[in-house]
Amino acid sequence: QVQLVESGGGLVQPGGSLRLSCAASGLRFSTYTMAWYRQAPGEQRELIAVITSGGRTTYSDSVKGRFTISRVNNKNTVYLQMNSLQPEDTAVYYCNGARDDVYWGQGTQVTVSS
Repeated sequence: QVQLVESGGGLVQPGGSLRLSCAASGLRFSTYTMAWYRQAPGEQRELIAVITSGGRTTYSDSVKGRFTISRVNNKNTVYLQMNSLQPEDTAVYYCNGARDDVYWGQGTQVTVSS
């Protein structure tokens, strides 16, 4: 059974940082493209960062230069380092794994507020 489990969310002040983790199990992690999405209240789910099995990364314009996606294959984990957080980054953040099939984590809440 495939599981993606996010952690690391929470409340942070504007300008602060958080690192999200997504631990995967039940799949050949190294062969999957991994991604982070987020969904703010009343908004559609937004793709914000992708890392391929080969380590190539892409970012949405909304997070480019502030967020960094990375992966450690021998830990079956993908990370999202988030710096210079702003209130508009408040959302539920979801981990996604895709190859021939697609898997989602349950999400972790990030709230940016003073």
